[in-house]
Amino acid sequence: MKVKIFDEEDEKDLENDINDFLDSLDGEVIDIKYQVSVGVFSEEQVFCFSAMIIYY
Repeated sequence: MKVKIFDEEDEKDLENDINDFLDSLDGEVIDIKYQVSVGVFSEEQVFCFSAMIIYY
């Protein structure tokens, strides 16, 4: 079993990264975990979109 971690500031970038990885994957996906976090720095909101793919 292996894992692949993705971390992006934009959900579209995360989507593209995951789709590219899945297109090139020879194995089988076991699970995908998805998370969004938000932080505030001064008056700016900072988003973090991340995913972990567990696969064989």
